Amino acid sequence: MTLHPSSPRFSERRAFLASMAAALAAPGLAYAAGPASPAAALPDLGAAPEFTGIERWLNSEPLSLAQLRGRVVLVDFWTYACINCIRTLPHVNRWAEQYTPQGLTVVGVHTPEFPFERPTANVEAAMRRHGVKHPVAQDNRYGTWKAYSNQYWPATYLIDAQGRIRYKHFGEGEYERTEGVIRTLLSARG
Repeated sequence: MTLHPSSPRFSERRAFLASMAAALAAPGLAYAAGPASPAAALPDLGAAPEFTGIERWLNSEPLSLAQLRGRVVLVDFWTYACINCIRTLPHVNRWAEQYTPQGLTVVGVHTPEFPFERPTANVEAAMRRHGVKHPVAQDNRYGTWKAYSNQYWPATYLIDAQGRIRYKHFGEGEYERTEGVIRTLLSARG
């Protein structure tokens, strides 16, 4: 059935086809205008709590998130007798080595599970054994652990340059995803 250009149904059909064409073209137009920043796609999990209740800093002078503003910060909750933590350390160490010059600061927060993990000498020996060269906060009283409402070993939190938590992961694995988020947050720094 052919519609005459002067018929009302012809105009309705034309309007319908025009709206469909616009809807189908919209994704292409959005892409042509530039995709949204990958960092913008990450969730904003709130302001990162400050390091608190730290008994001692190892491999570093005391750090604060306020002084690290403008850098991407990876907070790694670990304890040296946890096999899952030990398995993550090579990845954390590599990220610290590879991305520190680009604006990443890795801070290990050693929060003991057992009393024998509390002595500084034991933590230092474990750090040497596992090649940990980045700053480590000794959180024997669980101050920072509680500030983050953390419940797991290991736990990774990535904080953007504005001090917002943008990613967290508990346990082993997701190393490629975590590294991808590190790169995304570093590139968003500008």
